[in-house]
Amino acid sequence: MAKEKIKYGEAIQELEKILQGIQGGDVDVDDLAKETKRAIELIKICKSKIEKTEIEIKKVVESFRQNKTSEDNKAESNKK
Repeated sequence: MAKEKIKYGEAIQELEKILQGIQGGDVDVDDLAKETKRAIELIKICKSKIEKTEIEIKKVVESFRQNKTSEDNKAESNKK
């Protein structure tokens, strides 16, 4: 399955619309399987985006920590 290019917010909105339809009984039984499959696809997309974002945030935080430690060490050396 090719990765779908959809923003996280759009995926959440579509997922909410599907869930409202299912919960409200607006989805015909004939379409229920199709809507459920789409909901699962959207959940996977959202999960993937969250995981990638988490990894990126960890990298940024680690880089900041390393830079901060390096700057602190330079400042300490300049005091001596």
